[in-house]
Amino acid sequence: MKLGFIGLGRMGGNMTRRLLEDGHEIVAWNRGQESLDLAESRGAQPADGVEGLMAMLEPPRAVWIMVPSGDPVDATIGELLPSAEAGDIVIDGGNSNYKDTVQRGDRLAEQGIHYLDAGTSGGIWGYEVGYCLMAGGDADAFATVEPIFKTLAPPGGYALVGPRGAGHFAKMVHNGIEYGMLQAYAEGFEILNASPYDFDMQELSALWNKGSVVRSWLLELAERAFAEDPRLEALAGYVEDSGEGRWTVAQAIETDVPAPVITLSLLSRFYSRQENSYGHRMIAALRNQFGGHRVLAAGSEGPVKD
Repeated sequence: MKLGFIGLGRMGGNMTRRLLEDGHEIVAWNRGQESLDLAESRGAQPADGVEGLMAMLEPPRAVWIMVPSGDPVDATIGELLPSAEAGDIVIDGGNSNYKDTVQRGDRLAEQGIHYLDAGTSGGIWGYEVGYCLMAGGDADAFATVEPIFKTLAPPGGYALVGPRGAGHFAKMVHNGIEYGMLQAYAEGFEILNASPYDFDMQELSALWNKGSVVRSWLLELAERAFAEDPRLEALAGYVEDSGEGRWTVAQAIETDVPAPVITLSLLSRFYSRQENSYGHRMIAALRNQFGGHRVLAAGSEGPVKD
């Protein structure tokens, strides 16, 4: 089918590539010219802006948006609206907050425009193995664009999981679970690294993936990472968060659901961004005050034991 696609970053570029190779017709737009040129070289029709993209599609149109959450989504929708008509379908495949999705969908519905949310998981590997797609919205609109989902996903890898907002809600929780899993692996391997044994982390990752209860794709990726850098010495210990973990924790608080693992995994990411943390210095100062525990001067190295 013919699809407009806006946003050709690491995910969007590979998604359009997978769609083109399965015979879909893609009209693409991206603010960066290099990514747009690459999509054109793969068979996409480049558009001259959002308005130009809409003009190259026949009503009822289907447009997939793959841009960062928040203002970029609203700005893109704002550019689409002057050319949009009743019956058009807009799909937000990014990591939008589900509450924003519901509000956007309500506004578009007033003009007869369908709004689908598609939580998309697969990262840079999605082109090769497919994307897991969690869709929310109207069933009839979803059925119209289902060929797109079928191409993007592996067998059994997509579903309409509920009404508007459900797709992004499911992806939010999915990413919250991911935070907890990553933190558990990180802590386990750090204990191994600090042990009296010289473990081969690549070997252990591969071993645990053979019948162990902790086997997973993440462990396969850990094996690859250790193969490239056995001690992870080339990396900085700075871990970003893209929003979904925060939203998951906020949702847990809002609905009185205890989620200590996900919450602490999110807070651990904040620790990774601090150098010579003020809070840790405060703890050291207080321990010194009440117990006379030794402290290190700023810039010193090495552990201090009681």
